[in-house]
Amino acid sequence: MIAIAAIALAIWCYLLAARGAFWRCAERDDWEPAPLDPWPCVAAVVPARNEADGIGECIGALLGQDYPVPWSVILVDDDSSDGTADIARGAQAGNANPHLSIVTSRGLPAGWTGKLWALKQGIDAAMALPRPPDFLLLTDADIVHAGDSVRRLVARAQEKHLVLTSLMVKLRCESVAERVNIPAFIFFFQMLYPFSSVNRPQSPVAAAAGGCMLVRADTLREAGGIEAIRGALIDDCALAKLLKARGPIWLGLTERVHSIRPYPALGDIRRMIVRSAYAQLRYSPLLLLGTVAGMVLTYLAPPLLAVFGSGAARVLALLTWLLMAVAFQPTLRFYRCSPLWGIALPAIALQYMIFTLDSAYLYVRGRGGSWKGRMQANVSEP
Repeated sequence: MIAIAAIALAIWCYLLAARGAFWRCAERDDWEPAPLDPWPCVAAVVPARNEADGIGECIGALLGQDYPVPWSVILVDDDSSDGTADIARGAQAGNANPHLSIVTSRGLPAGWTGKLWALKQGIDAAMALPRPPDFLLLTDADIVHAGDSVRRLVARAQEKHLVLTSLMVKLRCESVAERVNIPAFIFFFQMLYPFSSVNRPQSPVAAAAGGCMLVRADTLREAGGIEAIRGALIDDCALAKLLKARGPIWLGLTERVHSIRPYPALGDIRRMIVRSAYAQLRYSPLLLLGTVAGMVLTYLAPPLLAVFGSGAARVLALLTWLLMAVAFQPTLRFYRCSPLWGIALPAIALQYMIFTLDSAYLYVRGRGGSWKGRMQANVSEP
């Protein structure tokens, strides 16, 4: 028991000291945008499938940007049955920016995930404009941008010569299920992909957040276009890996761009995680086994030994539990949640472990990667 407690403590010492300080939440979009002359041409591409609840606010925010030169917004209606496109047209009414185009998606071809096929059609429409864009803003239909969002992103990309600039949008965190799980989701994502490593050109770590990605159009074309990752379920990180091979990328937290997609119950959180958890493990049973064993040792062993152990093992376990609670505090502050949730991190991790096992189970049953009626896990396989 002492050996197990010591290993768990060593793991957390490594995570806090040598994992890019991910837990500090220090990578943020707090820069001051530099003026540009001239400002590049930009087009936003928004894939939408049955997004009636939020598409009006999303499109309204994009059309209301204070970008210094005219720019385009392209909505790709991906076989919606709830009037998504009509609501988007309504959001345009009375807006000073008339540059909204709506593309009706054609049938989903084999080997593509639905979102990437919608993005492909939107990007093609953008590049066919009279003035093709220099940058493409790939953003989701539940994302609401502050009025200066595009201007700030483009200024940063130009100043730092970035081929991909991505914001981890602030997710909705209001219901009990959201307050329990959303900060942990961000914490685990940063642990897996430390933002400081993502942002260092010399590091092989590459990641992005699909809700908001500003992409240099010529670099994307040179990398083979969006079709180069057409079967990727975790498309944002696949795109980041593709583009980082060609130039610097940047990923950070933001308070200026947020998601309005609600997750009112635990089942909603489960579906979000189950969709791609096993894909993250490359559908490998061995990686799944190793992940479960690692999570048990990292998150569950310390509280179990702290409660049921004795002597040195209990002391080491209590210290480890304290370290993980402390590491969780910056993320909890970012989401304005009680610091006491830090004590519950082992229980939340157990829940995520169960979701990961569930993701593997659904994959085996042929229902992996489910999103709005589509099963998309490993769509590129014969």
